[in-house]
Amino acid sequence: MKKIKENKGKIGLACIMIVFMLAMIAYIFLRNNEVEALSKYGSRGDEVIQIQTKLKRWGYYNGNIDGIYGSQTQEAVRYFQRKNGLTVDGIAGPATLAAMGITSSSSSSSSSSSNTSNVNLLARLIYGEARGEPYTGQVAVGAVVMNRVKNSSFPNSISGVIYQSGAFDAVKDGQINLTPDSTAKKAAQDAINGWDPSYGAIYYFNPSTATNKWIWSRPMTVTIGRHRFCK
Repeated sequence: MKKIKENKGKIGLACIMIVFMLAMIAYIFLRNNEVEALSKYGSRGDEVIQIQTKLKRWGYYNGNIDGIYGSQTQEAVRYFQRKNGLTVDGIAGPATLAAMGITSSSSSSSSSSSNTSNVNLLARLIYGEARGEPYTGQVAVGAVVMNRVKNSSFPNSISGVIYQSGAFDAVKDGQINLTPDSTAKKAAQDAINGWDPSYGAIYYFNPSTATNKWIWSRPMTVTIGRHRFCK
């Protein structure tokens, strides 16, 4: 009888341990999800407003900027993720927020580091090529680089496009090494995030100084400031 009681006691203790372990696993799972899923369907607040504002500016979102993460915002996030090579889950987790340029304490340091490097390089090109131009024009110069990255006729990285032989005057004359201002950095981030005021252009030039007949033959998409953008 005593042995039976001892066995029951051991079984009861084992059951308690199992329940405790399952509870801990569930807690860790929920905590991890809470960290990774910073803004998702049903979320509300300032971060959602930032997401909606940026996605609307870049053409991914057409709804109201109301701070409510509804189905329309979720689909816009999915669209942004597809276009930027991110995991398409409709959740604005650390990697997605970093790609949008939205600061979060939970953003992954590796994603932020890579994004910062590209932003700085593109900002240096924008500053060397288009400082003094309207802000939209500066973003458009950055967008040309991004459009070339996506085009099979050009290198498939930002650094490859910028440093392609003879591609940009700022590289040839050394202005690529100047320190960019905050406007150029902001324009670079907007271009990387998908804003394209150039309307798909892969070239641009200054009509008042250009002498190359070939560049004049390219179909124009838009003129911003002193630059004509073309395909």
